[in-house]
Amino acid sequence: MTTNAFSDLTRLINGYQISQAIHVAARLCIADHLSHGPLSSNELARLSGSHPRTLYRLLRALASVGVFHEAENRTFSLAPMGECLRSDSPTPLDGWAAYVGRSYAWQAWGHLEHSVRTGENAFRHLNGQSVWEYRSTRPDENAIFNRAMTANSRGAIEAILDACDFSRFSHVADIGGGQGQLLAGILAANKGLRGTLFDQPHVVGKATEVLNQHGVADRCEIVGGDFFETIPEGADAYVMRAVIHDWDDKEAISILSTCRRAMTANAKLLLVERIVEPPNEGPMSKFSDLNMLVMLGALERTYDEYSALCRTAGFETRGMARAGLHFQIIEAVPT
Repeated sequence: MTTNAFSDLTRLINGYQISQAIHVAARLCIADHLSHGPLSSNELARLSGSHPRTLYRLLRALASVGVFHEAENRTFSLAPMGECLRSDSPTPLDGWAAYVGRSYAWQAWGHLEHSVRTGENAFRHLNGQSVWEYRSTRPDENAIFNRAMTANSRGAIEAILDACDFSRFSHVADIGGGQGQLLAGILAANKGLRGTLFDQPHVVGKATEVLNQHGVADRCEIVGGDFFETIPEGADAYVMRAVIHDWDDKEAISILSTCRRAMTANAKLLLVERIVEPPNEGPMSKFSDLNMLVMLGALERTYDEYSALCRTAGFETRGMARAGLHFQIIEAVPT
């Protein structure tokens, strides 16, 4: 038992090494290069513009933890986890892997101790501005982040559609919907539905391309704005996926209150969020909670905490439904 505990803790302590190795593999598009079959490390180095011997060292390390599989003559193929790094994967993680290893996110996590000691946002402490402000002036970083969010939304569509019957609505507004991947999937699955995509102007700038790819652009209005000020009216369902967890309680209530003002008495609010699980369970939600602390000064919440936010903003929660492995859909109605 002691030996196993030592080994298990060593693996957790060194987890950052695996994370960064996966990040590099994602940046080099290794999984896409392997999508049609095994290749030698030298061929992968040629395709990815990498140093042959060093790339082999990266790939063999990732094969040892099950991301790739190494065969004879330094030939590699995709293991099941590696399939998730393909850009066309139905459960894509390539965008997220390419984002989380960026130096600005990495450095903020290096100041986790400051957040734990003070309760403050480590990113703002380190950079003197919010991460939203930081990315807004760095188009390359903003594009990498938006790609990650689009991939995450694409991977969540099927689970959200299974968990929620959108055919009961006539008009769905996706608030903070990024470049429209989730809304496009909802509209494509419900031919009679109209949509409104709402996010910051610089975020929705490329949404038309996503909506056209799904053949739903003619049923969707794109609106740029600030959800602290106003949200489009007229929908009978308002969806927010992974939005409220980005903000502290005061700001979250402000966003929900803005949404409440836009809604009719019969409209529904659908919050798609990670829910913090009971003690000793759910590491995904609890480490995501630390990420919210470090990057945004925000937090993941329990169902009761979301219900309290909703009550303050003029809603009553009506329960939740599981949407995949890590998310729940909380439904709320105006009080």
